[in-house]
Amino acid sequence: MPRTSSSDDDLRASLEARRHLGPEYEDSLVEGFLEKMDQEIDKRVDDRLAARARKESPAVRPSVDAGQRLALAIISLALGVPGTIAVSYSGLGDSLLGFVLVLMWVGVIGVNVTFTAGRRRQG
Repeated sequence: MPRTSSSDDDLRASLEARRHLGPEYEDSLVEGFLEKMDQEIDKRVDDRLAARARKESPAVRPSVDAGQRLALAIISLALGVPGTIAVSYSGLGDSLLGFVLVLMWVGVIGVNVTFTAGRRRQG
């Protein structure tokens, strides 16, 4: 035997009540039935919206990679900028000074590029 829904049961109860009470109660019986249907529809819509919200917005957690990239960027700047200042005031000749600065920054950039390339291969 197929299972009936609560709305089917409510409709049958309203029709049965109309038979017993007569047509003078028809308006209030219809209003009561429609109110129950409105509540049922609202409940179903709320359930669907809640289910959709659970599916569409999982908790956003920053990845470990994001933290590692940030740490590498901070360390690169924390070492590169003071290193540049130190080399600039070291009293090296102009040609040697330029070479040391370029070599230092190429190293910093190389470490960052190598880290990023390695992470892309893993992910």
